[in-house]
Amino acid sequence: MAGKTKAGESRTGLLNGFAAYGMWGLVPLFWPLLKPAGAGEILAHRMVWSLAFVAVALIVVRRWKWAGELLRQPRRLALVTVAAAVITVNWGVYIWAVNSGHVVEASLGYFINPLVTIAMGVLLLKERLRPVQWVAVGVGLAAVLVLTVGYGRPPWISLCLAFSFATYGLVKKKVNLGGVESLAAETAIQFLPALGYLLWLSAHGGSTFTGEGVGHSALLASTGIVTALPLVCFGAAAIRVPLSTLGLLQYMAPVFQFLLGVLYFGEAMPPERWAGFALVWLALVLLTGDAWRTSRRTAQALRASRLLAAEAGVPGVAVPGGPTVTGGASATDAVAVAVREDGTARSASAAEVPEASPVAKP
Repeated sequence: MAGKTKAGESRTGLLNGFAAYGMWGLVPLFWPLLKPAGAGEILAHRMVWSLAFVAVALIVVRRWKWAGELLRQPRRLALVTVAAAVITVNWGVYIWAVNSGHVVEASLGYFINPLVTIAMGVLLLKERLRPVQWVAVGVGLAAVLVLTVGYGRPPWISLCLAFSFATYGLVKKKVNLGGVESLAAETAIQFLPALGYLLWLSAHGGSTFTGEGVGHSALLASTGIVTALPLVCFGAAAIRVPLSTLGLLQYMAPVFQFLLGVLYFGEAMPPERWAGFALVWLALVLLTGDAWRTSRRTAQALRASRLLAAEAGVPGVAVPGGPTVTGGASATDAVAVAVREDGTARSASAAEVPEASPVAKP
């Protein structure tokens, strides 16, 4: 019975993951429907209606305790403000890019985002890279150079999207709020400037909200659902499937966007752009393969740690396939496993084992 429940949870998680990344991948089809509204007006409506949607959702589930805690923590509130500013740039550039015929270049931004995230980890967090990661970053830089030649300019749309989203992920990692709660906090900060801009636009005759019919108004209002619904699905997936699976699913969105740009919107792809994209995809293959191997080695090391702890008679250790030894101490109180550079495991003292780094979604 427990196995069936676990399998059902896994299927639910996968379906939600496919739904989330599928919606993010198909969103370039939505923004052109909002014309003749400009990117600035669409962005402002997205902020206002997103807050309305998530506020209703939070009222229904009665999850407001986090808001009071956040208001009592000025540092976290300041980080949320930074996140709101950075995602404003990301949203605005993306909407403008799609509605200006740069869907392929926008998709490139989310392809290179993992590479930018790694580079920021090295530069800002002083993280150490494995050799394969260094190679992937180098290939990514080569791809940017090739694409610069191909476009006749740096792919600034891609770089802006990649750096803004990587910065957003870094800040959100430090804030440590749930997806819906984080969106509510960020759009609450965006709300007044966005509403003020919409009122100013209306006063100067530049608003399309009431002048293009009920259907257009409804589409602008639905930007809140388009923003929040994939996030809700992602949240449901994140608690049910492994991060390694989510890491693979995340490539669905830029793949769909790239295919839409080439096949649906008919954007040009001369040979030099294909070459640049091929280098980016090569870098991602290297990163994904390295992450997969590292994940397997970590899992093997954890199993070895439990076995070593069980052999040492440490209380409170569950041995795969065997009984749980009861007691109050944890395995790391007496024995642990350190992973060598080649991925093999050895016994180590608890002091040698670093705290696990959380994996952030790009």
